[in-house]
Amino acid sequence: MRLTEQHHALRRTTEQFVEQQVNPHVDEWEAQGRFPAAELFKKMGDLGLLGIAKPEAYGGLGLDYSYQIVFAEAFGRVHCGAIPMAVGVQTDMATPALARFGSDALRREFLAPAIAGERVAALGVSEVGAGSDVAAIKTTARKQGGDYVINGSKMWMTNSLQSDFICLLANTSNDAPHKNKSLIVVPRDSPGITFSEPLKKLGMHSSDTAQVFFDDVRVPQHHLIGSEGAGFTQQMIQFQEERLFCAAMSLGSMELCIEATIDYTANRMAFGQRILDNQAVQFRLAELQTEVELLRALVYDGVEGYINGDDVSLKASMAKLKSGRLSREVTDSCLQYWGGMGFMWENIVSRFYRDNRLGSIGGGADEVMLGIIGKQMNLQRR
Repeated sequence: MRLTEQHHALRRTTEQFVEQQVNPHVDEWEAQGRFPAAELFKKMGDLGLLGIAKPEAYGGLGLDYSYQIVFAEAFGRVHCGAIPMAVGVQTDMATPALARFGSDALRREFLAPAIAGERVAALGVSEVGAGSDVAAIKTTARKQGGDYVINGSKMWMTNSLQSDFICLLANTSNDAPHKNKSLIVVPRDSPGITFSEPLKKLGMHSSDTAQVFFDDVRVPQHHLIGSEGAGFTQQMIQFQEERLFCAAMSLGSMELCIEATIDYTANRMAFGQRILDNQAVQFRLAELQTEVELLRALVYDGVEGYINGDDVSLKASMAKLKSGRLSREVTDSCLQYWGGMGFMWENIVSRFYRDNRLGSIGGGADEVMLGIIGKQMNLQRR
């Protein structure tokens, strides 16, 4: 994947937006436990940042997915993980299937305003008893008249309390687990939807997360995305974008941690010299930066295949696995060089230490990624 001047221009626009519109407010939003999604998304929509790789017919820029990855890297430089994650839900988790498989009417009603930043999207897949095991979800959507009647609950839903619609995965038949699921667009204000109090999380504090309950919620059957029973496959395709996006986003946060640590150790004196003057510190930081570059190469390679229509589930899974583990390694190593200051709650490295831990859990746990990789290596058949 080679970057053009157009890629670099998009990167500059995104970084400028982050520095002017996001980072000055992050500490306040983290303390409040919520950022103003509708307000921020509208500003991003006005700049075209929510529909970079989405069809022009619905307000997107119609660019290939390499541009979305450049955006993800740049937006990863937000001074917390929660806001990039919430944006990723809007662009790469709750809307890819809608953009690819949704009817024209459905895309005009929900995708176009999501791209414009006029509606906030959420993804309803995980449940208390079904996180990475998507096939095990219990939420049902049964036909009644011209509607689907939805019952069940979803857990850990990002953007839930500020969302305008939910891309919901539900069982629409009694068929086999991989053939009985469908993706349905559910307006958040539909009667019968209720929400828990905001969930208290280890990190990602400015992202509102809640459990959502569906009690005889009725939505028109034309809110179905694509064909009935294709939801599991659609969600697996959607996961490819989510995992590449998350891996790319982590590059920005890891580089931010390394840069902040270089600045701190260059000015912190211990035993008569700067901490950065210790060869062990220099070598470790050099090693971490090298690992980041290796991950970037893997992400770019996966994106190149994705653009060309390849099945990149293997490389996307590898990138997701590596990004989660490397994020933990980078934040832990960098935090150590801050000494006591690294143990302070408001420290940017300690914030990423908390936030980036989700990278090995959300969107498919490390063990699920390893299972996918092992399956494609045919390990069980050897």
